[in-house]
Amino acid sequence: MLAIPAGFGQASRWIVTVLLLLAAALMASGAGLAATPGWIERGSDGEARVHLYFFWSETCPHCLEAHPFIEAIPVERPWVKLHALEVSRNRDNVRRFEEMAGAVGGRIEGVPTVIFCGRMEVGWQDAATTGAALLEALDACRAGGNEPVPTGAVPITLPFFGTLDSAELSLPLFTVILAGLDAFNPCAFFVLLFLLSLLARQKDRRRMLLVGGIFVATSGLMYFAFMAAWLNVFQLLGALGGITLAAGLLAMFVGVINIKDFFAFEKGITLSIPHAAKPGIYRRARVILQSGNSAAMLGATVFLAIVANFYELLCTAGFPMVYTRILTLSVASPGARYAWLALYNAIYIVPLLLIVLAFVGALSTHKLSEREGRLLKLMSGVMMLQLGLLLTFFPAWLNDLRVTAGLLVGALAATGIAWHLTRGQ
Repeated sequence: MLAIPAGFGQASRWIVTVLLLLAAALMASGAGLAATPGWIERGSDGEARVHLYFFWSETCPHCLEAHPFIEAIPVERPWVKLHALEVSRNRDNVRRFEEMAGAVGGRIEGVPTVIFCGRMEVGWQDAATTGAALLEALDACRAGGNEPVPTGAVPITLPFFGTLDSAELSLPLFTVILAGLDAFNPCAFFVLLFLLSLLARQKDRRRMLLVGGIFVATSGLMYFAFMAAWLNVFQLLGALGGITLAAGLLAMFVGVINIKDFFAFEKGITLSIPHAAKPGIYRRARVILQSGNSAAMLGATVFLAIVANFYELLCTAGFPMVYTRILTLSVASPGARYAWLALYNAIYIVPLLLIVLAFVGALSTHKLSEREGRLLKLMSGVMMLQLGLLLTFFPAWLNDLRVTAGLLVGALAATGIAWHLTRGQ
C-alpha cells in the first residue's frame, strides 16, 4: 500500500506521481530483475536457485506466526535458499534490510517482510492467503516470471486501515479500549469541568457549546500531534527489541505512580496538574468568561486548551506511547498507522464531547471531586501497569483478542472494587 506522509502539501502530488511511475517501472521490469544473479543463481547441477530474504522481529506477533511457514519453504522447495534475518537485536541486519529495500525501489515499512526476485512483500495474514501467494510467486520466479497466480482467498480490506483478518480484530478492539480509557483523563476532566462550571453561571447554552467544542477540538488535535511524534520516533527506531522493552518499563513506571496517587493523592512523585499551575489555569478560564467578543473568546479558549494539554500529557502519557509502539509492530503501512491514530483520537474526544453536551443540557456547575480524580487515576494506572508488563515480558500476547478484553476487565474490576470501598468518603 502506498503511504503518503503527512505535511508534504502541494509537493506530495509530485511525490505520489513519481512513486507511482517508479512502481510501474518496477513491475514492467520484473522479469529482468528476476533473472539477475542476485536473485536467481544456477547450481553446479544447472538447477535454478531462488534467494528468499525474510526480515522479522522476535517482538512482532505476525512475524512469529509467519516464521514456521517460511522456515519450512526450503524443505518442500529445496531450490529456495532462505536468508532469515532478525532485526530487533541485530543492527547489521537492519542496515541490510534498508539496503535491500532501497535496491528494489522501496523502503522499510515494517515486519515481517520478504524480498525476492526484485520485489518486496510486507505483512502476513495466514498460510492460506499470504503464504500461498508467496509460494506461487516463488514458483513463477523460478520459471522465469515474477507475477503470482491469484489465490482463491480474498482478504478483507478497509479504506485507510489496510487489510484485516479475524486474528487481527484485536487491534480495533484494542484501539477502542485504550482510547476510551485514555479519554478518562483526570487532568482533562479537571480543566474542562472547571471551565464549563464557570460558563454555566451565565446560563448561555450557545456560549457553553461553542467554548466547550473549541476546547475539545483543540485538545484532540494537540493529542494527535503528540501521538504522531511518538509514532515518528518509533518508525525511525524500527523494530528493535530494546525499544519495546523501554516502552514497557516506562509504562509500568507511569502505572505504578498513578496507582500510588489513588492511595496517596498528589504526595511524592505524581503525574497531576501541579498546584502552582492551577491559579494560571483559573485565570485563563476567567478571561474566556470576560471576553467581550467571539474572536477573543475563541482565541483564549484555544490558548487555554493548549496550556492544559501539556499538563494532560503528564496524566496519561503512557497510553499514547504504548499504542504507537504497538502500531509500529503490528501495522506495516505508515499511512494505515496514521489512520489508526485518527480513529484513536476520535474515540478519545467522545467522553469530553459528552461532558460538554451534558453540561449544556443541564447547565450544571459540577466540578471533579478528589475521590473521582483518584478513581480515574487508579483505572488508568492499573491498565498502564498491565500494558507495561505485557510489553516487557509477553509482547505477542497483545495480538490476542482475549488478552485485550482481559485488560479492560482487570482495570474496571479494580476500579469498581475501589469505588465500593471508598463510598461515603
